[in-house]
Amino acid sequence: MKQKKSWYEKDKAYVWHHMKPYQKDGHAMVVKEAQGAWITDIEDNKYLDAMSGLWCVNAGYGRKELVEAASQQLAAMPFYPLTNSHTPAIELAEKLREWLAGSYRIVYANSGSEANETAFKIARQFHRQHGNPHKYKIISRYRSYHGSTLATLAATGQAQRKYLYEPLPEGFIHVRAPDSYRKPEGFDDKAWNLACAQVMEDAILFERPETVAAVIMEPIITGGGILIPHESYVKQVEKVCRKHDVLLIIDEVICGFGRTGKKFGFLHYGIKPDIVTMAKGITSGYLPLAATAVREELYESFQQTGENDHFRHVNTFGGNPAACKLAVRNLELMEQENLCQRAEEKGAAIKKALMKLFDHPHVGDVRQKGLLIGIELVKDKDTKEPVDDSYSTEVVQACKKHGLIAGKNADTVSGYSNIINIAPPLSLTDDDAAFISTVMKNVFFTEKLG
Repeated sequence: MKQKKSWYEKDKAYVWHHMKPYQKDGHAMVVKEAQGAWITDIEDNKYLDAMSGLWCVNAGYGRKELVEAASQQLAAMPFYPLTNSHTPAIELAEKLREWLAGSYRIVYANSGSEANETAFKIARQFHRQHGNPHKYKIISRYRSYHGSTLATLAATGQAQRKYLYEPLPEGFIHVRAPDSYRKPEGFDDKAWNLACAQVMEDAILFERPETVAAVIMEPIITGGGILIPHESYVKQVEKVCRKHDVLLIIDEVICGFGRTGKKFGFLHYGIKPDIVTMAKGITSGYLPLAATAVREELYESFQQTGENDHFRHVNTFGGNPAACKLAVRNLELMEQENLCQRAEEKGAAIKKALMKLFDHPHVGDVRQKGLLIGIELVKDKDTKEPVDDSYSTEVVQACKKHGLIAGKNADTVSGYSNIINIAPPLSLTDDDAAFISTVMKNVFFTEKLG
């Protein structure tokens, strides 16, 4: 008991937690071990982690194969920079091209933020080297999240994440996201999504196409509310980009590596991105690693011989040998265990079980793609007014009381902290899936919420 108290005291005295408001009383949960989809805290309480840590432990906790892959590489060669090369980086690049189903060059980094920063630099330099020096603006969507560095925060469409950190770098434009749940009267999903794609083209035209370098978007907006577009939207945005010589950057940091039921989220929509950014599930969160995949034709523009024509970019730990080796083994495991298909099957099963939630007066929508599930909470189903932040927080706390770690879209857009997120490890068992749906139904129909 004394040791537990010491951990809590030291944590409170020394650690500044991500995304947590100051609390004078109480303490953060301190986790000591994890296995499969489950975590255990220092008081031996067990919880099913329905957020995969931070949307990243795709292959599940406790995979000895991944630990061994990293350990063996650390013993053989722990570090070498990619100003030259090493075999794990080459091996992983080859594997990623296979998963991407296309010819891409791979630039390594450590996080999704860095991967997106890299994409912005590549897009701007590419246009300059093609005689378009004024193409520098990046267009993204409101409610999207692209990172926590100043430039990726500028691309992010979540005002709460930016507040008090502005002014941010210039050249970032935002447009409406295709939120089908909140479409205006008179529109079906397809028509509304096409209207939102037209808003994207209008922004390019209003800004002047000769000033717009790229569009960046998640295939599915994740942390901003699990907003799943109609197929027509994604295809139309690609057409708009091609029409106006604008690069299409697809942010797969969360959607990638099986999360949506396919190897990458964009594969649901039959498009070919110019640049794909990825992190999180690439190593199932076991070690930091990220990558920016660049279409071969773009890479060729950087093969000119001028003094500044090469990509003048460096990242000390990007492509760390142990992280790359672990990532290769991670992707092999996902293939061997068919985790992409499992994500689609288990996600569909959980959604089917959660349809009962529509009987609750404050459940307005349940959205799902693979093991990416969002439950939108509203005060009134007719007006669709979002519930207060305190209500969705209460739901998350009630889930934890029942042994389930769920998430919510906290600190995104003022007034819209009302979507409960479920994104468990893709390796979850049938019993795990049943536990998630059982707890969610118990929370909404047996707990006194609000």
